[in-house]
Amino acid sequence: MRKLTVLLLILVFGCKGKLTENELPLLNGYWEISEVIFPDGNTKEYGVNTSVDFIKLEDQKGYRKKVQPKFDGTFDTSNDADMFVIIESENGYSINYTNDSSSNLVEQRSEQIVSLSESEFTVRNLDGLTYRYKRFEPINIQK
Repeated sequence: MRKLTVLLLILVFGCKGKLTENELPLLNGYWEISEVIFPDGNTKEYGVNTSVDFIKLEDQKGYRKKVQPKFDGTFDTSNDADMFVIIESENGYSINYTNDSSSNLVEQRSEQIVSLSESEFTVRNLDGLTYRYKRFEPINIQK
């Protein structure tokens, strides 16, 4: 009986946290960085951010762009965006970016999705940097 209980606990907790394709649309929206964790374990926390990431995903393809929130609840933005595709592998899902820079060089990078929920997500890049984001809550000051 004890072995069965241990096996059930392993199955329940082992399956928890596995990201599914149906959860990927949670990436859509406005996100602000909250923390960076370096490979040596040191962290850098972010308080107030002057820019926010806007992510738009549809059919495993999308873009990510920086926007600057304004006090009236709107955003300043440019036409610059990093295009990406979501790729599934044995390790889960990764966001693979391609950005054509102004020097006509194509920059490619990849981030493994570590966790994703309605209110936060975490990614890790190939250099071992882990980025934690929280859902952006706009400041709306009415006149």
